[in-house]
Amino acid sequence: MMDEASAMIRHIVLIRFRADATEEAILGLFAELHAIVGKVPGLLAIASGRSESPEKIERGYLHGFTVDFADWEALAAYQDHPDHRRVGAALVAHAQGGLDGILVFDLPLNASRPC
Repeated sequence: MMDEASAMIRHIVLIRFRADATEEAILGLFAELHAIVGKVPGLLAIASGRSESPEKIERGYLHGFTVDFADWEALAAYQDHPDHRRVGAALVAHAQGGLDGILVFDLPLNASRPC
């Protein structure tokens, strides 16, 4: 049984990009993000892209990504990694309103806890 300390973590980031951010620029940012795979121990996977929700209630957050981590320590290592800091700063620079255009949600994936 997994406890909260050893739960896998899904780091969810939604971005409301500025109107002048081209799809090419956004894809470039996501490519830089994916280049971090293999550089941070415990970083398991990254997925990124544009919303394809049939509900259409994104409220301007049309792009996002998820990063799966083995545990909280891996997430902390990612947050401190210089490549994350560089890509994060570029994302903030391209987001509408800077940091106000980014939502972050960290979800522990603990199979023993129903949600």
